[in-house]
Amino acid sequence: MGQDPDASTGLPLRIGLFGGTFDPPHRGHTAVAADVADALELDQVLWIPANQPAYNSLTVPAPVALRIEMTRAAVEADLRFEVSEVEAERGGASYTVETVRALRESCPGTILFLIIGTDQFREFNAWRSPEELLHLAKLVVMDRDGLRGRDHIPDVEGVEKVQFVDV
Repeated sequence: MGQDPDASTGLPLRIGLFGGTFDPPHRGHTAVAADVADALELDQVLWIPANQPAYNSLTVPAPVALRIEMTRAAVEADLRFEVSEVEAERGGASYTVETVRALRESCPGTILFLIIGTDQFREFNAWRSPEELLHLAKLVVMDRDGLRGRDHIPDVEGVEKVQFVDV
């Protein structure tokens, strides 16, 4: 993941964090990631396949190495997209706050945008350390499938800073 300022502007890199099981990644994922990258003028979107989803225990995903390989194949056409193995390398259950904390520490000069869907935003107050997440990264909620995040604001301190993007 890039950490130096954009050489052409001297401004910090704007990096979107797009996590998920990606079992499998599909055109819908790449389309919304590209739409968000365009809307927010992101320099990069870091795709982060979950090692072991912490909140979705009803299904057993394909092995993480296979999902990483599939994700790399799915994103290779867009030069702004990069796949991170940060959660696979850490092992165990994947908690977003741990991932964002690690990325923030490794790239202190970047502006991080945590990209989630309206469905995830509805449950954001149940996530591990949601207030810390809002301090570590800018939260971006993708309105999709007729769902609007603005209609379902969770009770979390700092949530008023959330950006909504219609994709």
